[in-house]
Amino acid sequence: MLLPAVIIALIFKYAPMPGIIMAFQDFKPWLGIDGSSWVGWANYELIFTLSDARQVIVNTLLISALKIVFGLAVPVVFALLLNEIRHMGVKRSVQTLVYLPHFMSWVILGGILLDLLSLEGIVNQFIGWVGLPQVMFLGDGGWFRFTVVVSDLWKEFGFSAIVFLAALSGINPALYEAAEIDGAGRMKQTIYVTLPSLLPIMIVVFTLSLGNMLNANFDQIYNLINPLVLSQGDIIDTYVYRAFQEGQYSLATAVGVFKSLVGFILIGGGYYIAYRWANYRIF
Repeated sequence: MLLPAVIIALIFKYAPMPGIIMAFQDFKPWLGIDGSSWVGWANYELIFTLSDARQVIVNTLLISALKIVFGLAVPVVFALLLNEIRHMGVKRSVQTLVYLPHFMSWVILGGILLDLLSLEGIVNQFIGWVGLPQVMFLGDGGWFRFTVVVSDLWKEFGFSAIVFLAALSGINPALYEAAEIDGAGRMKQTIYVTLPSLLPIMIVVFTLSLGNMLNANFDQIYNLINPLVLSQGDIIDTYVYRAFQEGQYSLATAVGVFKSLVGFILIGGGYYIAYRWANYRIF
């Protein structure tokens, strides 16, 4: 059963890895890797001298940080609220509704958002109806970042809450009974019993998500970005994609290797923090 997945990973993840040599070359497709000249660290020096490359890194870090912070806080709050619902039919219906967007492609959601958030879309029509000026959600840099974070949160928060709902179901009921005997209401039970019990898994989720600090979701950004917001919405993955389209293979490879190295360091640091703070370990 694992063999097809292993073969796919070997072909698409490991077989292309020798291509990182291009990051140290002035790669020419007609010469190939063997025939292209070596330039050492010149491509990496170029990364930090290009103003647009620096801005792309800043954009990626900002968007990713916002997604990580709100991507942890909102699922936790949602799981706590959903856990308070006692009617199982209502609870399951809400769960199903909030899970559905996770299974929709960003190609589909991108088209929906383009229609909803355009100047003629239903959102701006409502804004105009209440007497407020129209907003260019996908045409203004500041609003674009807000839209990216909120739309990603809307798509993923329900699915992300699964791990916290599972953790809530594992809390010892005797703790709530003891708190209730001591006179604690639902709010104090949440503060002094539920949240401390969730803290280890929250630390694990947060620290492991640090490994995605340079992944701001290519699929989402690529389907929503446009020339008007390129300076505030361009991320490393879209920058690399355009560099490949323009034939800058060595520069694109150098940016990709830099991103992978930083991601590896963050993942390693995240696992270490998770082990130290939450006693989480892989092996």
